[in-house]
Amino acid sequence: MNEGIKSNSLFDGADIKEAIMLSLKRLAPQYQLRNPVMFLVFVGSVVTTLIFIAMLLDKNSIAGGGEPIWFVGAVTFWLWFTLIFANFAEAIAEGRGKAQAGSLKAARRDVSAKKINHPDEFENFTMVSANTLRKGDLVLIEAGDFVPSDGQVIQGIASVDESAVTGESAPVIRESGGDRDALTGGTRVLSDWVVMKVTSDPGESFLDKMIGLVESAKRQKTPNEIALSILLAMLSIVFLLVCITLLPFSLFSVEKAGAGSVITITVLVALMVCLIPTTIGGLLSAIGISGMQRLIKANVIATSGRAVEAAGDVNVLLLDKTGTITFGNRQAAAFYPAPNVSDQMLASAARLASIADETPEGRSIVVLAQKLFNLSPIDVKSLNATFIPFSAEQRISGIVINDRHIMKGAGDAIAKVVTIKGGNVPEAITKKIEEIARQGGTPLCVAEEDAILGVVHLKDIVKPDIKARLADLRKMGIKSVMITGDNPLTAAAIASEAGVDDFIAEATPETKLKYIRKMQEGGELVAMVGDGTNDAPALAQSDVAVAMNSGTQAAKEAGNMVDLDSDPTKLIEIVEIGKQLLMTRGALTTFSISNDLAKYFAIIPAAFATTYPALNSLNIMGLTSPQSAILSAVIFNALIIIALVPLALKGVKYRAESASNMLRRNVFIYGLGGIIVPFIGIKIIDILLTSVGLA
Repeated sequence: MNEGIKSNSLFDGADIKEAIMLSLKRLAPQYQLRNPVMFLVFVGSVVTTLIFIAMLLDKNSIAGGGEPIWFVGAVTFWLWFTLIFANFAEAIAEGRGKAQAGSLKAARRDVSAKKINHPDEFENFTMVSANTLRKGDLVLIEAGDFVPSDGQVIQGIASVDESAVTGESAPVIRESGGDRDALTGGTRVLSDWVVMKVTSDPGESFLDKMIGLVESAKRQKTPNEIALSILLAMLSIVFLLVCITLLPFSLFSVEKAGAGSVITITVLVALMVCLIPTTIGGLLSAIGISGMQRLIKANVIATSGRAVEAAGDVNVLLLDKTGTITFGNRQAAAFYPAPNVSDQMLASAARLASIADETPEGRSIVVLAQKLFNLSPIDVKSLNATFIPFSAEQRISGIVINDRHIMKGAGDAIAKVVTIKGGNVPEAITKKIEEIARQGGTPLCVAEEDAILGVVHLKDIVKPDIKARLADLRKMGIKSVMITGDNPLTAAAIASEAGVDDFIAEATPETKLKYIRKMQEGGELVAMVGDGTNDAPALAQSDVAVAMNSGTQAAKEAGNMVDLDSDPTKLIEIVEIGKQLLMTRGALTTFSISNDLAKYFAIIPAAFATTYPALNSLNIMGLTSPQSAILSAVIFNALIIIALVPLALKGVKYRAESASNMLRRNVFIYGLGGIIVPFIGIKIIDILLTSVGLA
């Protein structure tokens, strides 16, 4: 993506200005109704505002219940302040999402397209606007043309610049057939040409879907978030009923005792606002939105918030071997010479046989030979050689230089050629071939004329950091499973080296689907990554299904996330982001509920001191006066939301550990912190109010 999406700055001047304006607009009742907790704060703010206006119009008004007008005005101000900054937290998170959507819109171009008039005549086309293309239309795209819509290559091959969507500057190859035939609207063809079949109608392209998904206002609440919202609403209702019933109790007590004064409406509103979970209620939406934004920063588009949360609860992770656990191409790892042949002789011959081989395996042989024996690079033109290209039938390639005929290929193929020429295969070579195969490698024999020179060990190179990352997953209680089409022997060797917990060898679409269903029937949540049409059934079945952007349309439609970088290892990062979202929500919920406990000791004694003087003994914080105690608690209640906005947006720092350790740490930090911080904060505010003469 562009730099706007990759920015790590938490706030931007323009974003803040827009968020403040949006916060004020969202004071409308119909919007506040969406959040039961903050709606109660809204109603309380309206009530105290009406009381304050009545007192301004009539100084002798009984609406204030005997409270000073400055006190009612101050409580009213801080209640509105609480609402505005609860709105601000959500608005700033949504603003960041809309900024990212804006950068994606810049990649969407209204371009002309070469619509093919007849399926069999690609050179016969008409220039039309991309907006007029419909699903099923055929389009010719040549070097320099922008891809007008999402589509599937049906003929040709081309190099494509996808940086407008993925941010990757390196071009990719797109061709008909296989799993590399998907084209994304807004990208650009750099070389050659392709004929594309349009797969989406206007407004339904992948880019359009991404723009809609990152528009935070369209985000739906997840089941976990809905459950938490219900819990917070129930707590709020309980405290609302408590506060409502406190008024008749106060009236009865004053009438019965014939002394004291009745608790005022202003104090009851302040009490309710401080006791209901306003902290987490004000930050809940921002936490959910920001979780999706962290995925977007990782260049992953989630089609639902449910997928993000499910990633945090995943306990089985299916990882493809090629490109995820290994680098994806076999590499030369070692040279094993035949008896009476030196290591350097074998390496030199293998290098000559591979000098014209442009496959990753061939290039790796050349590199390894030059590295081990400090061989100088070869000028291919100066060799005056004839190269023997690889043949799928013969399974041999090589080079002829003057009278030298050097070959490399599969062991049995080389043995057949050597035997025909009157040579034989040394027993040591036969044993080495079997040994390499048992280790999961690929033995490649090298021969010159009728003599076998030795064996090159080709192997899938396991990524150096994968074992540590899988160990981190294990600490979190996540089981890693490698999927591969290799035979069980090769799969076992690679699985052991990579440190996965289990593996599925000779995997077919049916095998993957059966395994996922078996895990889910046992109560596990399964995550998987895929890019091919054959992965679509398993992706559709998985709880978290990450499709590669470079993959087929079928894979992208089956998944609930799309990785724009097409990096299979991103699945591990997605799980970490999902867990961070759940950790953040849990930590701030713990803090909010603990926070209410501390505010209880500040405001309850103060609120009922005039009705029940004996409650003064509970004033353990030593607050100056009832008005100071109540106002200090209300001010702290507002300021703590502001203080926690950055944490809600950035998320709690992720650590790879078990759920029990995570719970203990969060309870200690945010539970204990939620109790201690309000005591300190309310006392400091009380001292400041006293110092300016408001106590």
